[in-house]
Amino acid sequence: MTVRGTLVDIPMADGTADAYLARPDDDRPHPGVLLYQDAFGVRPHLNAMADRIAEAGYTVLVPNVYYRTGRAPLVELPELIDIEQCDEIFAQVGPLLRAAAVPEVAVRDAEAYLSWFAGSPLVTDGPVGVTGYCLGAYLSLRTAIAHPDRVAAAAAFHGGRLVSDLPDSPHLAVGRVTAELYFGHADQDPSMTSEQIAQLDEALTAAEVRFRSEVYEGSAHGFTQADTTRYDAVGDARHWVALLDLLKRALPA
Repeated sequence: MTVRGTLVDIPMADGTADAYLARPDDDRPHPGVLLYQDAFGVRPHLNAMADRIAEAGYTVLVPNVYYRTGRAPLVELPELIDIEQCDEIFAQVGPLLRAAAVPEVAVRDAEAYLSWFAGSPLVTDGPVGVTGYCLGAYLSLRTAIAHPDRVAAAAAFHGGRLVSDLPDSPHLAVGRVTAELYFGHADQDPSMTSEQIAQLDEALTAAEVRFRSEVYEGSAHGFTQADTTRYDAVGDARHWVALLDLLKRALPA
């Protein structure tokens, strides 16, 4: 399937978010998928991921969740991001990440993205799918919690801080979720430990949420991101199977 990729602007409560839009090149509406970025922001690699989902028959939106600071790219990135040698990059994206992850901000932004889907002639009526990576995994779960009537499926890959000691930790609110969820956890991830994974699974089970939770053995945090040194081809391939299967079940294209 031929895919068309364009840049779009999304009206937000706090300004305008620039975004990448990928869709089948047939001018027909397709089910919507919201793809949330990792910490490094919207860039060619994430656009290519959106293109791959669009090839399966979806209209995919990749918003710049750092839009309050400016349009993407906000940080100069090398072709290959060396995770072990990028303290300077983390110093730049850290404050942006923390600002985007504030629960009230995340929910407010999600409302705008979902409203854009609802008003677009390129998107079929009804709920959408969501997927996210790293920071985006957290935002994916937040979106499914905040908008249960508008999200049919949500995936989260190598997410961090899905469980915390804070009173607004996402795992404490999963009782609101009606979507089918999938979690592809990184192996030995300090931002999502085995104990935290168990807590999340227990909360989802108690809330009777439809979910699948898997640890990708041998795959470190960031394993889906081919432009970083944490990329793991085996884990990435497994992620694509899980993600596309989830979308096909919940949102047949």
